[in-house]
Amino acid sequence: MASTRLNAHTSCMRVAIYTRVSSNDGQQDVENQTHALRAFSHRNGWEIVREYTDKASGKSAAKRVQFQAMLSDAAQRPFDVVLVWALDRFTREGVGETFDYIKRLVSHGVQFVSFTEEHFRTTGPAGELMLAVAAWIAKAERQRMGERTRAGLERARRNGSTFGRPKLVVDRARVLELREAGETLVAIAKRLKVSKSSIARMCSAA
Repeated sequence: MASTRLNAHTSCMRVAIYTRVSSNDGQQDVENQTHALRAFSHRNGWEIVREYTDKASGKSAAKRVQFQAMLSDAAQRPFDVVLVWALDRFTREGVGETFDYIKRLVSHGVQFVSFTEEHFRTTGPAGELMLAVAAWIAKAERQRMGERTRAGLERARRNGSTFGRPKLVVDRARVLELREAGETLVAIAKRLKVSKSSIARMCSAA
């Protein structure tokens, strides 16, 4: 359960409340989150200046209009802290993306507080430690993703798959024939849908 008050230096802050419920779950009620977050803010002496609410499913933050508005507004610093019910109400995109969002807020001088998770707060003496740990986890997650990607590519290569742009196949005899007929390099390139430089190389090697 969340503590009654945060450190004294966090009082008199302007707070933005962000809440989210899934459109697939009719049992969820955003008012339950909002009521608790308002009460928590009042106990800490915070002034609620903005409230953002999304009703959206899935992990994509791009589809959450209010979430994007909150991130955009943070750059103007109309509030000092973003308060959420829990980390999974803030985002479900993974540790790396979550850390990037929190780091973006902090870069604007905006703190982050999870109401139900005291270890997910940038306020107080543990704030820098939380960010450091999150950064380490995010880095490890990206490394694991990179390793899985490389392993998948290597496995595909062993199975005979090829990657990258397909090799250009042009009938050189046809190129020389068109050239001898008086067509320009540009005209031949357009006709065969290849670059002028490729046509020029074929002709110069003749």
